[in-house]
Amino acid sequence: MSILLDTLDRAAQRPSRTGLAKSLNEALAKSQRSAFLSHSHLDRTRAKGLQTLLAEQGWELFIDWEHNTLDERPTRETAEWLQKSILACDWLLYLATPNSEGSRWCPWEVGYADGNKGADSIIIIATSDSSGTYGSEYLKLYRQISETDGGRGLALFEAASAQGGRFLRDISTARA
Repeated sequence: MSILLDTLDRAAQRPSRTGLAKSLNEALAKSQRSAFLSHSHLDRTRAKGLQTLLAEQGWELFIDWEHNTLDERPTRETAEWLQKSILACDWLLYLATPNSEGSRWCPWEVGYADGNKGADSIIIIATSDSSGTYGSEYLKLYRQISETDGGRGLALFEAASAQGGRFLRDISTARA
């Protein structure tokens, strides 16, 4: 199961839902559930599309470049900021695309979250296009968010399962 890259591109063109926290600190102060997005910065538009799709389901998604200017090169300052942000959020979402597969940071962020928060805090967003599916190597290890059959919304599925997903809108205020 996956989300079409075209779906993310189209969602990026829609206006974002208002009323959500403007920063990670604001969300934490309001006790809102939050997710850190691990993604390639080459996928800025697709990250915004995912943010829109999740907001429509009641989920807050923090994208690092919306809140901080970080050096693309690995530095201690960048690593510390990422570690702090990953630990502060309820989940780490990995947006699997052709670009993220070649990222320096994405595998590091997933590994850091797994080692410090556990597998239950990681959710994979597998994507697909005419060339194939991206992120499928993680789907037996971690839960995933995918579109449901019939286009009724996004659902959270347990690792190695394409059955029995729970709609995100139903679990937006509860820990997944």
